[in-house]
This record gives sequence, C-alpha cells and structure tokens, in this order.
Amino acid sequence: MDAQADINANPDPARRRGRLRRAQLLLLLVLTTYLLVAYLLLPAFWTHYEHQKGLASLPMVTRTAQGIPGDPMNIGLIGDVRDVVCAMHQAGWYPADPVTLRSSIAIVGSVLLDRPYKDAPVSSLFYLGRREDLAFEKPVGSSADRRNHVRFWKVLDQGEEKRPVWLGAATLDRSVGISHYTGAVTHHIAADLDEERALLAGDLESAGMVTAKYQVTGIGPTFDGRNGGGDLYFTDGEIWVLRLVEACSRHDGPVERIPSPAMTEFKDQVWHAVMQAIGK
Repeated sequence: MDAQADINANPDPARRRGRLRRAQLLLLLVLTTYLLVAYLLLPAFWTHYEHQKGLASLPMVTRTAQGIPGDPMNIGLIGDVRDVVCAMHQAGWYPADPVTLRSSIAIVGSVLLDRPYKDAPVSSLFYLGRREDLAFEKPVGSSADRRNHVRFWKVLDQGEEKRPVWLGAATLDRSVGISHYTGAVTHHIAADLDEERALLAGDLESAGMVTAKYQVTGIGPTFDGRNGGGDLYFTDGEIWVLRLVEACSRHDGPVERIPSPAMTEFKDQVWHAVMQAIGK
C-alpha cells in the first residue's frame, strides 16, 4: 500500500513530461488557430472592394512628415474637384487656409482669445508621398481648438463610375495640446472616428449632395489605434464612399444605399453591438 501511494504521489517523470508536452502542443494549437482566424480568415471574409476595385491595393493610413502613421482613411467621395468643393460648401464645411506665418498667428489668437476662425489651417499629413489635396473644416464652439475637419487626396483619376475617386481622413479636434510622440503643439482628436465620419456624411446627404453610398474596406476593425500625435482612436475600419451629384445639382430624392457583402454586414453588426455593450 505504501509503495502504491508513493507511485500515485510521485508519478513517473516520463509521464509528467508527456502530459506537459501535450499541454504545450494544445496551447500551441489554440494560439495558432486564433492567429489564423483573427488575422487571416476573418479579415479575408470581410475585406471587400467590389464597388471600387481600384482601391484594393492602396494603403489606408496617412503618415506624418516624420513617417509616423497618422489618421486612417474613413470616407471617400466620387466626383471631380469642382463637385467636391461645391458639395463641401453646400454642406457647411469651409476650406482650410494654407499654413503660413499669418494663419499660424491667427489660429493661436483664436485659441487663446476664444474667437472664431472658421477656416483655420490644418497641419499636413501625407498619403502616397504627397500632402492632402484638399482640406475642410466645420467649427465647433467659438474658437479653433475644437473643430471637425477632413483631409482629402485624389487617389484614382477614374473609378468604377468613370469619375475621380477621393479618400479622406475625417476627425474631430477636441483640444490643443502636445504631441505624445514629438512634443510639438498639435490638436488632439476625439477617439470615435466613426462618429465623425457619420457627421460629415450626414451633412453632405442633408445638403442634397449625395446620390448613392457604399462601403469599402479601410484599416479594418480597430479598438486601440493611435494617430500621428499619439491619440487613441477606434473604428469599425470601413470607408463610406459617397457618390456626389454632378455640377452641384441638388439631389432631393433618397440616397441609394448599395449593400456590402453579408459577412461585412454581419461584422458591422457585431462591432456596433460590442461598442454599445462597452459604452463607446
């Protein structure tokens, strides 16, 4: 009895090593399965460019002058430059002034003295090696420390609609502060990029400047992204592409919503449910 008890209390070392090896293999299998599902299978299911195939090979994040990843793309427009400028004007967004000594002094005065500057300059971001082609903003409050703003780049001369395609990064500047990365004075952005995308899209639709809209894949679902100033952001990772009216001719009918693939629609539902559950 004593010998049997000793055996049970001190199992054979070879058996212990065998159990440990099986546990390690099981852990490796679980980890490998997770990585395959999370980073290959699921993204492959919801990555889609069927409505704008020319965007499939493009990056979806801007860069700062130092090469730091900046704001992600979250909105697109279809139309020539006149269509874009007219639509943004009709939606109540102002073209941003270029960054000059005079405009820099003016924006400092706006922030310090709490006075309006509806077309204050925005710092440059880079995409495909060049600064933004167009930048617009919509004031929030009485000074330039809080504002909605968007930068646009023309990325295709001719898309599926035989019209130019623009990608934009829309964010809400919530305050002025210091960059977490470089120490430079900068605007800090609000974390919810989807809310800002919805605001801009809603303004354009309400102004009658949109005839149809659809999604293409952006950076993908992101809970804890950081922009060029080190600010946290989250997004469902989709880009809403808006087909603008031509020649600024107001569209008074309903905006056509072109559906995404079923897997993308399901992913969006899950994302929004999770965001609601955690209070974001």
